[in-house]
Order: sequence, then structure tokens, then C-alpha cells
Amino acid sequence: MKDAVYIFGHKNPDTDSICASIAYAEFKNKTGNQNAISVRLGDINRETQFVLDYFKAETPEYMETVKTQISDLDIDILAPISPEISLKTAWSIMKKSNARTIPVVDENSKLIGIVSLSNLTSTYMDIWDNNIVAKSHTSIENILDTLSGSYLYVPEFRAKFTGKIVTASMDPKSAEEIIDEGDIVICGNRDDTQKTIIKCKASLMIITGSHSVSEEVIESAKKEKCIIISTPYDTFTASRLILQSIPVEYVMTKNNIVFFKEDDYVEEIKDIMLKTRYRSYPVVDQDNKVLGSISRYHLISQNRKKIILVDHNEKPQSVLGIEDAEVLEIIDHHRVASIETGLPIFFRNEPVGSTSTIIANIFFENGIRPSKKTAGLLSAAIISDTLLFKSPTSTTIDKITLERLAEIADIDVQDFATNMFKAGTSLKGKTVDEIFHQDLKIYNVLGYKIGVSQVGTMDTEGFSPMKEEMLKLMDLESKHSSFNLLMLMLTDIINDGSEILTAGPDRDLIGKTFNVDINASSIYLPGILSRKKQVIPQITNTINNM
Repeated sequence: MKDAVYIFGHKNPDTDSICASIAYAEFKNKTGNQNAISVRLGDINRETQFVLDYFKAETPEYMETVKTQISDLDIDILAPISPEISLKTAWSIMKKSNARTIPVVDENSKLIGIVSLSNLTSTYMDIWDNNIVAKSHTSIENILDTLSGSYLYVPEFRAKFTGKIVTASMDPKSAEEIIDEGDIVICGNRDDTQKTIIKCKASLMIITGSHSVSEEVIESAKKEKCIIISTPYDTFTASRLILQSIPVEYVMTKNNIVFFKEDDYVEEIKDIMLKTRYRSYPVVDQDNKVLGSISRYHLISQNRKKIILVDHNEKPQSVLGIEDAEVLEIIDHHRVASIETGLPIFFRNEPVGSTSTIIANIFFENGIRPSKKTAGLLSAAIISDTLLFKSPTSTTIDKITLERLAEIADIDVQDFATNMFKAGTSLKGKTVDEIFHQDLKIYNVLGYKIGVSQVGTMDTEGFSPMKEEMLKLMDLESKHSSFNLLMLMLTDIINDGSEILTAGPDRDLIGKTFNVDINASSIYLPGILSRKKQVIPQITNTINNM
């Protein structure tokens, strides 16, 4: 979508990531003329779904990639033509719009063909075929328009033209020898020749030089149902121009049409353009209706998707194709990492417990009150990310901000937190794959690829039967994706600690960092609640000191 700004958190989004995205989209839409849209990069977890349902908020649309699509470009908007219009009209449209190809559509605006300059010019190579008007089912309206003609006589019933084109510039006897029934005959103002043409049962008589015909000729035409039109052109010009009355349907390209859909990615259509080398290509929507046309020029001057990142600033955690997008802003509370931009941007990074704390204060700093729904979403995100202030990442700013938001949202913080954690931490019905990947973050630390999944729960006992299966999954994942270290933090919200499961060739980093024996299948670390503040920085220090 052109002119849209997409706002999203990290892959495997948590409550803070989703709620911060929705809230900041509301702020941007309230304070500017941007079309800010909240999107997500992964499935919604149970806790976040509870929050969205509680505050009656819509789930953001899923976005797989921000690679540039045709819909992001300013393609040429050229009205498609109908298959029955004449070559002359098509030529006139091309000259007026400076186009070399025009899409042809049916009555439902769906693409059925393409007419190009080469299609039009090739018809003149068929000038020897004097049956071309009949073969192409040309209408009398097309002939009349092409020859700038006017009716002298037209019967109520008009049969289709079935004969050839004849120029009757000779005497009547000679003309009679070459005219067959159903022919289209071009002639001058000789009354005797005109009568002979009608006598031979011609379907159409074209009088050149804007000459009139006698009443006797009209009466004869009525009996034989012969159409008579007058054109200001001379005989030679009329015989040449009549070819331009052929409908474009007869000459257009119908098979193997090269066209693109509006959601096609620019990088994928480049090779097709190089191989086919047409000047322009039709663009259609999902219903095959023509939207416009695209050429190589549009690829050179392509518009990139505009995006705002919240709750992350690391490339592995972000959307596919981010290098093709234009990053406008980053709002985060994690370490500064690997996102690079070509231009200076607004970057707000604060050491607080939740990105939603920062976004809430952006509202307040600008004198804007978030809606009751958004205040509720921001409240839930702060509660979630700080584990209701049990996490060491919590700050006084988080607490003050939550109090202010809870008042707007009209919620009891303690009751809401209890219900939210119960809904979100139940492991019942989940597979080990779902548990592990619901909040997996990937870090590149001084050449080490480290993955840390964190699951907060009030039901640690329910996880025990899954432990062996989880370790097998992690071992396979570490080998398949070449992780140096893969971890699962099963965080006990009630008892303020985390059980740690590890896999990977460098799992001894955990032993060195926390001074524990890693030979056990799992390790319990009391007081360890924050992946961001208590795990990654310490592992980074260990690697630095090695």
C-alpha cells in the first residue's frame, strides 16, 4: 500500500511487541497525515490474545516481508480498452497517452489481451487480404468512425459483413464482374455504378468525397438492405483507412501474455523483464482486473516500504527484506544492535522495563491522552514485560506510567495481572515446538549465534513431562540452524527464578557465566528473570573475557 507506514515489533511477538505497535500507530495517526498501520511478524501467543480480547482490540495483520512490491510503486494508470474498438481509436489513445502498449479487457475489466504498436502496424502487411473486415467481424460503427462518415441509408436489420472490400472506380459493367453478394464497395458519385453495386447485393456502399445519392438509389438500397454511408475522403484514402476500422480484438496478443500482479515483488519481476524486453507490462489485482502498467523505469525509481520498528533493533529479530525498506524510526528498550539505516532517523532507546512505557510517555509528552483501549493495551504490556515489577528491568518510570495508564483504562492492576498471567502461562495443549518458538530471540554476539527462548509460567510442574522432548527438539534445532548456544528459560513468575535448558556446541558458556554444572539436563537459576538484562549481557561479558 503506497503512503502507508508499517509499525511492528519483533518476530515471535510478545505482548509488549504487539501492544506497542498498536499504540504507536494510534499516536502517529493522531499527530500526522501518515497512514500508520500496526502489523505483526508472527503468531499471537495466549497472553497477548487474552489482552486483545479483554480490551476488544483487533489483531494486527500478519506481514511476512517488507520487500518492495508493485503495489508500492507509482505505476502508470492507463485506462484499458475494449476489444471491439477500432485500430484507429487505439492508435489515437496511444499517441495521446504516449503509450506503446495498452491492455485490453472484457466487460468485467479483466485482462484478455494486449495491443501494441507492432500489432497495429502489422495489419498493413495484410493489405492484400481484402476479406479482413469480414474476418475480423468489424462493426459498421467502427467503419463509420474511422472514415469520419455519416449514414445516407441504414436498414433496421443489419447483417454482418461477409464479403471482401472492393473499389469500384471503373464502369458499371466492369464493376459488376468483380462485386459479389455481401461485399463492401467503395465508389464515387456515378449514379449508374451505385445502382450496379446495389444490384449485386453489396452489404455496404461507401460514397467518397461527401457526395450525396439520388432517391432512386436510396429506394434500391432499401429493397436490397444495403447500407450507404458517405465519407469526406477520396477513394484511395478511404480504401487505406478502412483497414483501421478493424477491432483490436483481431490483432491483439491473446496467448502467453506477460503481466504482473500488484502483490508481486519487484526483485522477482526484474528477470522476467530482462528476458521479455517489452516496453511495459499490465498490472492486475487478485481478480485479474487491470490496475495499470509497469515499465523498467518504475523499477529504477521504486518506492520502498516505510517502516517503524518497536521493541527491537536487531536484524535477525526483524522482518524479512528489511534492507529493502526505509526505516523511519526505532523505539526500543533493548541493547543497540545491528539495524543500519541510510539516513538519520528518530531513535529512542531507554533503559526501562517495557517499550510500551516509552510509547505511553510519548503520548503524555505531546499532551495527547491515549484512548481507553490503548491505555489498557499499554498497561498490559508493561505488566507483562516487567512481570508486574518482579523483573530486574523494572524502573520507577514503569511504575509511574502504569499507574497513569491504569487510571485511564479503568483497571485494577493486581486483578488484571493475575488473570492475564493465568491465561498466558498455561502450557496445556501446547506442543514443545509451540512452547519453544513462541518467544525465541536470536542474537549475534561477537561471532556467536545465540538463541534464547523465554516462557513465563505459573505452571512449572506441567512442563516436567515435556522436558526430554524439549531437549531433543533444541538439539536438532541447534544443529540444523548452526546455533553456538540455544537456551530455553522457563521463568517461574511466582518463585522469581528460571529453569534453564541448553543445547549447542558452546553450551558451556552458561556454566562459565553463571558458575553452574551444565552436565545436568537443566539448571535452576534463582532470581534470573530477564533475558535482556540478566542473561545476554552476562554471556557477552563471558565471551569478551575468553
